[in-house]
Amino acid sequence: MKKSKMLTALLLSAALTAGVMTGCSGGSNTDSTDAVSQSAAGNREGEVNQEGYQANQATATDKTLTFGIQEYSIGVDPAQEINTAWNCSRYGIGECLFRFDNSMNVVPWLCDEYKVNDEHTEWVFHIRDGVKFSDGCPCDAAAVKASIERLFRDSVGGSSKPGTFLAEDSVLTVDEGANTLTIVTPEPVVDLTKNLCYPVMIVVDAAHTTDYVAAPICTGPYAAEKFTEHVGMTVVRNENYWNGEVPYASIELLYMGDASAKAMALQSGQVQLVENITNIADLDKLRNDPNFTVTIAPGIRTGICHMNVSEGKLLNNETLRHAIIKSIDRDTMCSVTVGGLYTSGFSVLPSTLDYGYDELVNPDPYDPEEAKRIMDEAGIVDSDGDGIRELNGQNIMLKYVTYPNRCLDTFAEAVQQQLEVVGIGVDLIISDGAGQWDSYQSGDFDINSSNWTTVGTGDPCEYMNAWWGDCEADYCGYNNPEYNELFAKLQKTFDDAERKDIIQKLQQILIDDAAAFPLGYYNSSMISNNADIGGAAINTADYYWVTTNIYPAE
Repeated sequence: MKKSKMLTALLLSAALTAGVMTGCSGGSNTDSTDAVSQSAAGNREGEVNQEGYQANQATATDKTLTFGIQEYSIGVDPAQEINTAWNCSRYGIGECLFRFDNSMNVVPWLCDEYKVNDEHTEWVFHIRDGVKFSDGCPCDAAAVKASIERLFRDSVGGSSKPGTFLAEDSVLTVDEGANTLTIVTPEPVVDLTKNLCYPVMIVVDAAHTTDYVAAPICTGPYAAEKFTEHVGMTVVRNENYWNGEVPYASIELLYMGDASAKAMALQSGQVQLVENITNIADLDKLRNDPNFTVTIAPGIRTGICHMNVSEGKLLNNETLRHAIIKSIDRDTMCSVTVGGLYTSGFSVLPSTLDYGYDELVNPDPYDPEEAKRIMDEAGIVDSDGDGIRELNGQNIMLKYVTYPNRCLDTFAEAVQQQLEVVGIGVDLIISDGAGQWDSYQSGDFDINSSNWTTVGTGDPCEYMNAWWGDCEADYCGYNNPEYNELFAKLQKTFDDAERKDIIQKLQQILIDDAAAFPLGYYNSSMISNNADIGGAAINTADYYWVTTNIYPAE
């Protein structure tokens, strides 16, 4: 999905003390209107599949779990950037009104019941009674309203872009007696509960948080205690947690960008759990060692290369884009180069999702000779014999930006080699997550590869928004009138079958325009030390990582 990025326990303690001393006040009061009542736990019959929500309760201990992870971005402020919102969720600090279970059904979290009018413009959310923030103050409807207002206020200039999930001109009112938050949207929303699952919408105690980057006060099973940029973060058990026992007294999160370093740290006992070891030799060694449990599962992420098609950019040339895609051997890269950690495919959405993948037509199967032919025919040739073709009188040297996570750097090196074979030069820049995202936002790239969650709001609407010409996050300069019209229609379409048909058509448009190319569909991994915590460590899900991460198989 998209990128980017605290003080000590003393400051956190001070914030908590301030919260207790100043008290916790409420907000405005209004009545909600009549609407069609729906239980948040039981309104999904026939929608994805019907494996019910099952929480995995764990026995509380006084142990500390040490976890080697990628930093992704600096801090845990949901309003700052997409990745910092994800960090807040992944670290077990923050929770949303709703979340997805492992079957992608929306289930209640901080909201336990809601109702919506027939027009799908007025949503009344009852906030679960008795929930407290980690500072002991109540997480009531007024606090949720304040959190959303602060989110919009402080997200200006960042990548969180909460307007993607909730229109900024929506009207929020609170009924303190009923403990409900009413949201009136300017346009109908197919299912606002799905949008409210996204980590950007995490509820924060806006009245008492003093450091959102390092120590936002939230409702999750863990509270931020200490943060050191590029080193790690410590989270401790939230003694006010509302949803059962919390399995660890604390979790030490150690930032480790290098996959082999993670494997070595796990084998040496420095850490007890790691995610995303992508070096195949290391992964196979751990698989064959009975002291470790390796879990690999298909995910809903796509490793994708966005191509900058803006006016004046090399990849504004459609023939060149098609030639690039024809030059990439995705099958070999996924099955051999990264050892099966990805599944190959040609659309922007994984083939496992029910959006018509088998009906799509691939105009650019791997065929480097055909790539050369179409470039020759278009006059994109190497006229000076230096091995690099020219376009508009200049050597084609593509600025390819990525970062070393989830095999993206390995893919990039393979793509560089394959494009050189057909006469396309690549200036490969392997940065960190922040640098990659900064390049994406500034448009200073030709190819930018990342790994995106595709159905983060229950369907691909938010993900495919990136290619919509009217989207403020249209970083790649793509603007296709047919795509724009269909995408606008998708946002107002309620029928599931019709939505699937539109999404299939949107995929085909992007494929035909060669607007982006997937590297493959990601299969995530997590490895634990059996001697310390056993395979059951993976099942701390009810509190940490998997369900706190909101999405399955991540």
